Amino acid sequence: MDLIKVAEQAFAYPKEQEFPRFKSGDTVTVAYRIKEGNKERIQQYRGVVIKISGHGDQKRFTVRKMSENIGVERIFPLNSPFINSIILNKVGKVRRAKLYYLRKLTGKKARIKEKRV
Repeated sequence: MDLIKVAEQAFAYPKEQEFPRFKSGDTVTVAYRIKEGNKERIQQYRGVVIKISGHGDQKRFTVRKMSENIGVERIFPLNSPFINSIILNKVGKVRRAKLYYLRKLTGKKARIKEKRV
């Protein structure tokens, strides 16, 4: 009887999503579910990962994008149920884990070289 309850509870919770492995400097597209009033839509947020922090269930990553010459950063919890998918667009070639120096740079200086495979 107890085994049946445990099995039902295991199937009641959604499985953890499988995302591609990415690191700082990579360009990713995060499909994030947004609720506006009683409507729901998926917004694509594409930018450079400038840091990954936390560990275990508390892991989160910060994505920075340029929106009309204004830098916009957003923090996403990795295990958020609102993240629909994460697509790895480019693998960046960087030598740091936290890319805070990108905040001061603009234009072509703010570009990150792509790692050749």
